[in-house]
Amino acid sequence: MFLSLDDMNKPGFEDAKVVFTPPLREKWHQDKLWAGLQKNTLQVVSTDHCPFCFKEQKELGKDDFTKIPNGGPGIEHRLQLLFDGGVNEKRISLNRWVELSSAAPAKMFGLYPKKGTIAVGSDADVVIWDPKFEHTLSVHSHHMHVDYSMFEGRKIKGNAETVISRGEVIVEKSKFSGTSGRGNFIKRNTYAGAWG
Repeated sequence: MFLSLDDMNKPGFEDAKVVFTPPLREKWHQDKLWAGLQKNTLQVVSTDHCPFCFKEQKELGKDDFTKIPNGGPGIEHRLQLLFDGGVNEKRISLNRWVELSSAAPAKMFGLYPKKGTIAVGSDADVVIWDPKFEHTLSVHSHHMHVDYSMFEGRKIKGNAETVISRGEVIVEKSKFSGTSGRGNFIKRNTYAGAWG
């Protein structure tokens, strides 16, 4: 949705950074994906988040393309890109962005209503979003443990300012303040859409 074959043909071995699944397509495919989100033929936006480092991992394929590890770092910027490219560009509404970011994936993965909604009995998971926050995506500012960004230099508007997980603030002023090991098992339900 945010990269295309136009982002290939970089000098040297740089194109290895965008070897992932599904592969890059021609730019016109992006319009079709946005149309699918608008018409609800597509219900979620996901990422092939498999962050192989460029040095030592992607470079394994320098002499043999088939040895390039397939995958890229995408999860951290998924909401930002969807907000900027969708809401800011008037391709989707703010409500549709919220649905695509929370309720729809929770339903698809059988986690709803424990996740994906604000309701009595649901986990108190809330993201406080700053729609005016402007920044440039870069390897120098992301939190992923990987040595490049597929979106290096892209300017976007919108960012999670505060994240509350099960009632506990874990991100404040865009800085992680949570503790590791606080996750818990959530039994999944069958996704009704799979049978209907």
